[in-house]
Amino acid sequence: MSENLRALLAKIIDETRPVRSIDLTDLSDLARSEMGPFLEAWAALDASRRFELVTTLVEQAEVNIHLNFHAILRTFLRDPDARIRRLAIEGLWEDERTNLITPLVGLLQDDPETEVRAAAATSLGRFMLLGALGEIADELARVAEEALHLTWYRAGEPVEVRRRALESLAYSSMPELPALIQNAYFDESELMRQSALFAMGRSTDRRWARLVMAELSSPEPAMRFEAATAAGEMALREAVQTLIRRLDDPDGGVREAAAAALGKIGGPAAKRALQALARSGDEALAQAAEDALDELDFGAARLDDVLGETGRARLRDDDDLDEEPDEELLYAEDDELADEDFLDEDDADLAFDDEDEWDDDDLDGEFDDDFDDEDDEDDEDDEDDWY
Repeated sequence: MSENLRALLAKIIDETRPVRSIDLTDLSDLARSEMGPFLEAWAALDASRRFELVTTLVEQAEVNIHLNFHAILRTFLRDPDARIRRLAIEGLWEDERTNLITPLVGLLQDDPETEVRAAAATSLGRFMLLGALGEIADELARVAEEALHLTWYRAGEPVEVRRRALESLAYSSMPELPALIQNAYFDESELMRQSALFAMGRSTDRRWARLVMAELSSPEPAMRFEAATAAGEMALREAVQTLIRRLDDPDGGVREAAAAALGKIGGPAAKRALQALARSGDEALAQAAEDALDELDFGAARLDDVLGETGRARLRDDDDLDEEPDEELLYAEDDELADEDFLDEDDADLAFDDEDEWDDDDLDGEFDDDFDDEDDEDDEDDEDDWY
């Protein structure tokens, strides 16, 4: 054990020193041989100081991207304190090694605490994304997908866990996904409805465009926020003018979400609105506009690379890119829904194209429990060496 680590562990054990005042850099990239001394020091701490230490580890890693506390945080996944297990999951958000899937699935299925299962469901989402991008083996992505899918249907599972499972499943190409999102959208829980909008955006499926447009004028700020975010993820050109109006929304979160969405969608009208917003006296909103303009410029540069100047010129000449759609009642005015029955479950088919249908029997299908047990090519995925 190095002298630096020895000195750091002495500071951690000294309860007269606030953990937040201690630089924990020497715990980064901890070697296997150094885990023993650390865990001995950990065992000497009381519950409150342990929680403070994990909180500080996560905070310092967020501030300094060069810090890597993954080895320690993986150990904390088995801690008896649910708060620490949850923080460990959240702190591992950058860890994309596929040997993390198995412990996360175990926590999702078996942890007794709702907050831990919900965090595990969220964390599995990045492996769903990696699978969708073809960056991990399909078999590994399916392990995460099945665990999330079964969680959605598990009797008695709290809304908080099921909604996080849906959000992660939104990266999936599974044929049942539209039905899951629709069911969530008409759920009695407002939190579940918010997650349905989130999933609509994450899926980037344009079948949801009309619902997203309508919810931009929802009386509920949380729904407007999620709708604005979804509009950006789906790159809804028809939402630009509504999003520009949302820059004056009474809710600050909605204003910032609208700015971010405009940055993702782009176009002349969006750029002009963001440039004006960047000069506003609202510091937080001005920063959101600056960030959105950076996103817009980055997207435009990538488009130039793909299309070339000729293709970009054609886009600039398209006068309809930033116009409101002519479709009657596509979105509501003045914070009221365009049609009182628009969100009624009986009219659910409004969300879908005529040809997009599914059989309700799909919801009752059995899921295959058998997966290949092939290890990843990297030896880091050895089950006995997962930390």
